[in-house]
Amino acid sequence: MSADKLSKHFDVTLSRTPVKITPRLTWLGEIPRKLDFENLQSFGIKDGETAVDMVPDDSALVYRSEKGLVVITGCSHAGICNIVEYAKIVCNEDRVVDVIGGFHLMNPVPKQLEGTIQYLGSLGLEKIHACHCTDLKSKIALASVVNIEEVGVGLELNWS
Repeated sequence: MSADKLSKHFDVTLSRTPVKITPRLTWLGEIPRKLDFENLQSFGIKDGETAVDMVPDDSALVYRSEKGLVVITGCSHAGICNIVEYAKIVCNEDRVVDVIGGFHLMNPVPKQLEGTIQYLGSLGLEKIHACHCTDLKSKIALASVVNIEEVGVGLELNWS
């Protein structure tokens, strides 16, 4: 749906840069791709053929809790570690307590999975909530470095 059509029903703000929604909630805008083990795959299809599309408009939300950041993702096409790293920069905060959402780890190449495990393991996260587009093999591997909790319909998480 176009922004014109949406704006007839909602207030629409389009931005490639971060937008502070509330004092504690920030939309990240376009995520810089800095880590070389992520964002290795294009997702484009045009007229039934594969086309280059690195999905630059995939974004995420960040909640500032008293303990640190909670990063809330969609599909993480930019790479879950790129997203977390950018959230830390945008929010000027190194403490990350949870990452919730899709980690874009469906049959990842070994370089991507190993880099993700090393990066997330270095953060001192309390836990993660990996869901869609994160395969079982990746969840098991992540569980070796961080507490991974189940995600499902009706899940409520409270962060102060």
